[in-house]
Amino acid sequence: MTGERNTPAFIALTARGAALARRLKAELGGEVHGLTGRVDDADIDFTDTGAHLRAHFAAGRPIVGICAAGILIRALAPLLADKAKEPPVVAVAEDGSAVVPLIGGHRGANALARQIAAILGGDAAITTASDLGTGVALDAPPPGWRLVAAPDLLKTALARMAAGSRPSVTVSPDLAEIDRDWLGPTAADEASPDADRLDIIIAETAAHAADPDALLYVPARHTIGVGCARHCDPAELAALAKQAIGEAGLRREAIAGVFSIDLKSDEAAMQALARELGVPARFYSAGELEAELPRLANPSEAVFREVGSHGVAEAAALAATGPDGQLVVPKMKTANATAAIARAPLPLGDQPGRPRGQLAVIGIGPGADDWRTPEASRLINEAQELVGYGHYLDLIAPLAAGKPTKTFPLGAEEERSRYALERAGEGRNVALISSGDAGIYAMGALVMELLDRPERENGVSAAARRVEVVNAPGITALQAASARIGALVGHDFCAISLSDLLTPRDDIIARVKAAAAGDFVIAFYNPVSARRRTLLNAARDILLGQRPAETPVLIAANLGRAEEKLTPRTLSSLNIDEVDMLTVVLIGSSQSRAFSTGDGQTRFYTPRGYAAKQSMVPTS
Repeated sequence: MTGERNTPAFIALTARGAALARRLKAELGGEVHGLTGRVDDADIDFTDTGAHLRAHFAAGRPIVGICAAGILIRALAPLLADKAKEPPVVAVAEDGSAVVPLIGGHRGANALARQIAAILGGDAAITTASDLGTGVALDAPPPGWRLVAAPDLLKTALARMAAGSRPSVTVSPDLAEIDRDWLGPTAADEASPDADRLDIIIAETAAHAADPDALLYVPARHTIGVGCARHCDPAELAALAKQAIGEAGLRREAIAGVFSIDLKSDEAAMQALARELGVPARFYSAGELEAELPRLANPSEAVFREVGSHGVAEAAALAATGPDGQLVVPKMKTANATAAIARAPLPLGDQPGRPRGQLAVIGIGPGADDWRTPEASRLINEAQELVGYGHYLDLIAPLAAGKPTKTFPLGAEEERSRYALERAGEGRNVALISSGDAGIYAMGALVMELLDRPERENGVSAAARRVEVVNAPGITALQAASARIGALVGHDFCAISLSDLLTPRDDIIARVKAAAAGDFVIAFYNPVSARRRTLLNAARDILLGQRPAETPVLIAANLGRAEEKLTPRTLSSLNIDEVDMLTVVLIGSSQSRAFSTGDGQTRFYTPRGYAAKQSMVPTS
């Protein structure tokens, strides 16, 4: 389970478009997204069409725009880069008369367009050449199938399909019962014996080498179960796995996944093997593996005493194939690893077992859609559950729609991080949301601390410590504030939190004095709260002893949001009453400068020293 949502986001810009979107939602699922002021009763409201479209596209979400195709094209053009990864985008006329897949034809857009056209009674304007005659996407086989072909051969095959060729399919005898209807009509079905034939081979054994003139499709119905000692050399496990695949006489594309016991979900060798084979790694509990005992060829009491099941490699391979699977390569072993292979009756399109849990610690920036990184949007979309302070989750409401969420109040940071880790430890894909950058005065460090802390000392469980942690950086307040005002952090700078809830006041004062002596530009985070009203004044007074009274100061509140407010001041005029909890305060160094532009805007910057460098360049 990846947690990725495949239901569409229906983007409506008018009331008429919203009515059509609701009709499609009833058939296809998803949500209706409506432009504020034009669409009532939408599931999700938005004010900036371009930013909203880009956020969902970056997240990998299918998009159906009930609008002109040009709107979608202009909004998404800056993000187009890799057609193999981009999500489906479909434009639908407001009257339902035309449905046009714009992006991701073979990643679901063509199929989605046909579904929509069938619902509305309109036409799907399929422009993907290889799909026009047969509806077959040769480069996108169904789940559980692998295509083996050189890129040039595939391009030639697609062109021939567009010109009227039909597949001529040769099936390995051992796969005679495998369903291949997804290939569409074959050359043998054509009335004319002279029909151009496109050679296709269906096989899974190593004896069928890739034919330079034919497309080879391999059903992935074999599973490789593995076990290994802690910190096993990845090369040792990989060599054993390849030996087992060779023993079975298989092509590596016939392997659907790498399977083992959940105690090994963080084992580097297993993860490396899965990456090398290009397949997922999935895991079972000891109890689930023990249920396979009657089918094991080599049950072991020693393994049972160690992990709670009489086998790992054989049991995991069999468990993944289901009750009708068969063991084809019994356990093989080296000094530190074991491997076995089993076969399922059909290709394994849905991966059995549980993935290694993942916790994505995500910085969403100040909150504006365009300031959130594509990585952050993608990880939010892929997550099965979102965890965070309620206000932060509100900032990503369009991406969070329909997902389970768990909110925690301010002050419950450890509970929040612990919950996210433990949920990920259950095999889930969890996202822990922070504003700004999660590694700067946020949850990133706390997550690392909990992982580092022994369980007996109020750390997290062993299962939680096995999860994969992904850190997605975000634009933090000091970057945003500096950019808004010019380039105040254009030279050396530091950040200091003025919250003494976790840091002793004397330590904070010492850091302010050190920053003042070093003449750093300073970003003060958490400058005040309802109860903390003195440290900012104390910091100002310390700095006034080291730098000019006219030193530029920026009070920046609600950065990137509709309520954004930038208040330029000088160090001597910094007033604590203008600062609140949603504010970052940037104080320039003694070298920072302020000036006004022709349109009356105030700009701050801190020079790097280019003027001095230029003065040393000979003029003659």
